[in-house]
Amino acid sequence: MADAGNVTALFRASTAHTPSYSALNRAASDGGQPLVDFCIPCNPYFPTPEMYEELGGRLRDILTYYPSGADTIAAELSAVLGLNPQTVVMGNGSTELITWIDHLLVRDALAVPVPTFGRWTDQSMETGKRVDMFLLPESDGFVLDPHAFVDFVRSRGSRTAVVCNPNNPDGGMLPRRSVLALLDALQDLDLVVVDESFLEFADAGPESSVADEAVLRPNVIVLRSLGKNFGLHGVRFGYLVANPGLSGRVRAALPKWNLNSFAETVVFMLKQHRHAYDLSLRQVRRDRQEMIWHLGRLPGLTSYPSQGNFVYVRLPDGVDGAALRDRLLTEHGILVRECGNKIGSSSRFLRLVVRPPVDVQHLVGGLEQTLYATGGGGLLPVPYGTGNPAVDRLVMRA
Repeated sequence: MADAGNVTALFRASTAHTPSYSALNRAASDGGQPLVDFCIPCNPYFPTPEMYEELGGRLRDILTYYPSGADTIAAELSAVLGLNPQTVVMGNGSTELITWIDHLLVRDALAVPVPTFGRWTDQSMETGKRVDMFLLPESDGFVLDPHAFVDFVRSRGSRTAVVCNPNNPDGGMLPRRSVLALLDALQDLDLVVVDESFLEFADAGPESSVADEAVLRPNVIVLRSLGKNFGLHGVRFGYLVANPGLSGRVRAALPKWNLNSFAETVVFMLKQHRHAYDLSLRQVRRDRQEMIWHLGRLPGLTSYPSQGNFVYVRLPDGVDGAALRDRLLTEHGILVRECGNKIGSSSRFLRLVVRPPVDVQHLVGGLEQTLYATGGGGLLPVPYGTGNPAVDRLVMRA
C-alpha cells in the first residue's frame, strides 16, 4: 500500500503522539487507496453527505471572513444543548481548554488515573507541576475504583483530580452516581475535572453526564469534545461547563477569535441536523458491539468493554504492537493506534476506533493474515494450518 520506510519512520520520529493522517498520506507515495483509519476517534456517520455539500457551497465565505466572537458561537451551542451560556466556554479543541485549565487553575499537583488521554499527564508536567498517576490495574480490566482513587489523592496530597469518563484508551466508564459520589468525596480540592469527551457515544448518552452538577459546585469542570462527536477533528472545537465563576476565569483568558469560521458554521447548522446526529450515535453504538464480537473471535486477542467509540485490545502473547501496526499499515492500508507511548499502557495494546462493518471486516482480515498466516508470514507461530485463517481457528479449537 505504501512506501514502508517513509511511513514507519514517522512513528519513530514522534514518540508522544501518532503522526497526523495528512502526514501519513503524504508519506504514502505510491498513490494507492486512502488509509482505513482505525486510529483517529471520529464519528464516521456525521456530518452527513448533505452537510458536507452545504459546507462546500459556503467554503468561499467561510475562508474569506472573520468568524463571530466566541461568545456568539457559545451562545448558539448553549441554546442547542439547553445550557446557560454563562456556564459554557468554547475552545479551539479540548486541548486548548486543558492548557488553560492547567495554567489558570492547577497549582502544584494533579492526580489522574492512567492510562488515559496523554494531555492530562503531559500538560502539567510541561509546566513543572507534579502529576500523581494512579495505575488502573490490567487484572481488573482497567476499571477505575473510585474509593481507591480518592484514597490515592489523599495520600499524595493532590489539589486537582481528573477523571476521563469514558476513559481513553480503554473505554471504561463510571455510572453517574459513582461520579457524583467521587465529586462529593473530593469537594475540598481546588479543582476536579470530569473529561466527558467521549460520553456521547456511551449507551446511556447525555443522561450520564454530570454537567448539570458542575454548574452548581464551586470546584468542578466538565470538559466536552465536539470534534470527536461530530466527526470533525480538523475543525478544532470543544467546550467546558462550570459555575459562572470558574468558567468566567477561563473565558477571560481566551482570545476573542479563538474559534474559526468552520466551527461557527457547523455550530449554527446543528439545530436543523440534530436528528441525523442522534441517529449517527445510535449507529456507532451498534457498530461497537458488533466490532467487539468480531475481535473476540481472534485467538489470543483480548478486547475490553467500552463505552467510547473505540475498543482497547491486548494482543496475543509474543506480539509486538509496533511491528503489527507497521505491517497493517504498509501491507493492508490500515492505520491503528499502538499504545506503547501511553503512560500505563504498553506495546501489547492497541486502541481500535469503531468503524462501519465493512471496514471492520477489512481490519479482521488484516489481523488474521498478519498474526496467524502460515508459511512464516504471521507474527505468531502456528504449528499447522490450511492457509485459511478462519478454517485454522476452527481446527485449533476442535
